[in-house]
Amino acid sequence: MKYKLSLLVALFMIITLSAQKLTKNKKAIIASVETHKSALIKISDSIWALAETAFNEKESSRILADYAEKNGLEVERGVAGIPTAFTATYGSGKPVISILGEFDALPGISQKATPVKEPLKPGAAGHGCGHNMFGTSSLGAAIAIKELMDTGKIKGTVKFLGTPAEEKYFAKVWMVKEGLWDDVDVNLSWHPSSGIEADVQSGLSLIDFIVEFYGQTAHASSDPWNGRSASDALELYTTGINYYREHILPTSRIHYHIQDGGQVVNVVPDYAKLWVRVRDPKRSKMLPTYERVKKMAEGAAIMANVDYKISLVSGIYETLVNRSGGEIMQNNLELLGPIRYTEEETAFGKAIQKATGKPEIGMDSKIYPLKETEENPGGGSTDVGDVSWNVPNINLGVTVAPKDTPWHSWAVVACGGMSIGHKGMVYASKALGMTMVDLFENPKLVIKVKEEFKTRKGNEVYEPMIDGPPPINGN
Repeated sequence: MKYKLSLLVALFMIITLSAQKLTKNKKAIIASVETHKSALIKISDSIWALAETAFNEKESSRILADYAEKNGLEVERGVAGIPTAFTATYGSGKPVISILGEFDALPGISQKATPVKEPLKPGAAGHGCGHNMFGTSSLGAAIAIKELMDTGKIKGTVKFLGTPAEEKYFAKVWMVKEGLWDDVDVNLSWHPSSGIEADVQSGLSLIDFIVEFYGQTAHASSDPWNGRSASDALELYTTGINYYREHILPTSRIHYHIQDGGQVVNVVPDYAKLWVRVRDPKRSKMLPTYERVKKMAEGAAIMANVDYKISLVSGIYETLVNRSGGEIMQNNLELLGPIRYTEEETAFGKAIQKATGKPEIGMDSKIYPLKETEENPGGGSTDVGDVSWNVPNINLGVTVAPKDTPWHSWAVVACGGMSIGHKGMVYASKALGMTMVDLFENPKLVIKVKEEFKTRKGNEVYEPMIDGPPPINGN
């Protein structure tokens, strides 16, 4: 009994101490997010149900922009020549703190908010990366900062950037080229995850390109010698890539997707097309592999006696880490503490884990110490990387799905449409807003973050890996 009482007293002291460390301005951020909570959940659920894919996020973008406008931010739509990209700005002067919001879905993973695989609409898209929560939460943080500015407690400019097409075309690259971060001092971003952390890990740089082969049709049985098969070239090319995998760096990756290999079996195809992607944790190591893979396309074309064409889609940088910013974020996570789940939410998480063949351990929202930055972290890629090479970036991950959940899958879609996702979204909004408060209140922190950015960037000259306008129509 005495042990239990001591434990309760200790817990009470911890909670009281955390409350004492929360400043009035941070309490105001939390209160603002709570005030907007119902509206933010409604917005997130609407975007979840719409599940619009890259450059098609017309309604998702409109819903977010309308809510920003309704709450007094100055909205500019269709920026950087992208109809679904927008900015929402408030305030004046320095510092200028920006925050990112994504809202595109992934094709083919539609799912109901249930812990068993069950499409909401068979064959449709779904938010398997949680971007319905991403954009909504970030906007909630920007609005909270705006409301705090209205009280006169902080000064400066807050800038929300609605950034479409992260999953496929990487719209931020065109937005960076347009100069939308040129006036920004520090940028904040977050991403849905299966854990909570101030993210001080990088990601993988990558480059996407299309390879097309052009041959000559002929009857596949009566006179195939009169044909020059584009699909032969495609097969020779992919075979070359697959043999090359043994001889690339262990950190590098090559992917491809065959988009057209011919239409019917009795015609020698005169056209073939595939999408190719090359990745590595360092852009400097990714580019030589890219050049080699391009040469293979020429070799395949020569062997099949066809013509070929290579078209750059886009490329992105690895994320430039900023540990100074991560430390600021870490302090706010420790103030907020872990997310608490109901028995029903824990059961939902375990059911997701059971359905996906993972240990049934439930949710993980503990606040762990700030991790050391790994040299070759592996994992995925994001066009936040391009932003991070132009302005210091502070990144956050927040639990919206159970531990070990397969990402880009129906399981994440399911969690993003119910209370587990809602809680993570609201939590992220508070953590982002509180971190922005630190930056607005303390110019020395901004200077420290910017100094680390300059040191890490060194003499690297940023060069956007795009050629032409954004492929709005998928071309």
